[in-house]
Amino acid sequence: MLKKLLIFLKKRRLKFEMKILFLSDNFLSDYHGGAEIGVFNLAKGLQKKGHSLFIITITQDKSGVGESEYEGIKIFKVYSKYHPFLTNYFCLYNPQIVGTVQKIIKKNKPDIVHAQNIHNYISYYCLKVAKKYAKAVFLTAHDTMLFSYGKFDDYINKNDLSVQKVFNYKASALGLLKTAKKRYNPFRNIIIRHYLKKYVDKIFTNSGVLQKSLEDNGIKNIATVHYATDIKPVFLVKEVDNFKAKYNLLDKKVILFGGRLSPAKGGEVSIMSLKHVIEKIPNAVLLIAGVKNDYSKYMDKVAKKLGIKENIVFTGWLDRDEMNLAYASCDIVITPSLYLDAFNLFNLEAMSAGKPVVGTCFGGTPEVIKDSLTGYVVNPFNIQMLAEKIIDLLQDTNKTKKFGEAGIKRAKKYFNMNLYINKMLGWYKKFVI
Repeated sequence: MLKKLLIFLKKRRLKFEMKILFLSDNFLSDYHGGAEIGVFNLAKGLQKKGHSLFIITITQDKSGVGESEYEGIKIFKVYSKYHPFLTNYFCLYNPQIVGTVQKIIKKNKPDIVHAQNIHNYISYYCLKVAKKYAKAVFLTAHDTMLFSYGKFDDYINKNDLSVQKVFNYKASALGLLKTAKKRYNPFRNIIIRHYLKKYVDKIFTNSGVLQKSLEDNGIKNIATVHYATDIKPVFLVKEVDNFKAKYNLLDKKVILFGGRLSPAKGGEVSIMSLKHVIEKIPNAVLLIAGVKNDYSKYMDKVAKKLGIKENIVFTGWLDRDEMNLAYASCDIVITPSLYLDAFNLFNLEAMSAGKPVVGTCFGGTPEVIKDSLTGYVVNPFNIQMLAEKIIDLLQDTNKTKKFGEAGIKRAKKYFNMNLYINKMLGWYKKFVI
């Protein structure tokens, strides 16, 4: 009798369906960054497991306010717009949205509230609101914004050009003040830690490095759950050739770089390293996938000054199918971030597409790619080192293929979507069932 009861309870546990709310400043925006893609992938994965998903997100267009649905996910868009000078105050309590968020949560009665990026608009106060109505509240830190005011690089010794491995991530008050400048709020981090400690059941990070950086800055109760991705679809040779022809990549050695184009992502060092690469491999090109902005104009100027403008190709923004074609069309991928880039989904997407990666030693990249197995880990401040590893892979097609195949295996084994979803569900159920 007891055995039958245990089997019955186990089946009920397996079939248990939850109502899950995500809080995210951005969702299905015009530009899908790595964190936003991660949120969408998690939402779809949980939905496929039979759970109900709905999202509260922000719009700065009053005509966009209201309820809608996308692929079975209910989306509530709330209006908020304020002067950027107020960010480090409104991130704690945003009077424009708190009341509306509370009404939505109260009406929909979620089992789980999982906050994602909330440090610009939704605000940390909404964690307190969520705790009032949900059985459990979680937060995923996609970056260092729980303690920093921007891209965090204070811990890096920029005079040491070796592949650095040991870091102290404790942020200094002076460093935070220098980053925030007039936007500095001396109470910001104290209040954030208060909300996290009192109203969040568990904090997740997407890399062990990010977890350590948070712990070094007084934030505890953390578990690391790495991002995941689906293996890329196989394209017909004609589709790939058409993409190459569109961007004049036929008969070229293609190095792919992308994401938000900025100094911190390594835009300038990528171009500077390309100068050295071209001396050995004249038909090498840097394919830059990302929204054109002021920094892309600067990158273009740097390339022109170095006399390699013809070896730079800007695609502008690519949708997911086009991005997959970009991976299929390149020989290697580079991710030379110059700050604590917590995970960088480019690493994983490249591996799952069978492409070796030359990636930074700063942040979570070394947890994803394995040096001399699926790519190379370098110090991107060392332009010569970055260039040498790119040259090594472009000149050795057998090694490129070997690294690419190892990358696919690693992605399938450690970063597959089913594993990611099940780990997250395991944490949810610990607090709900």
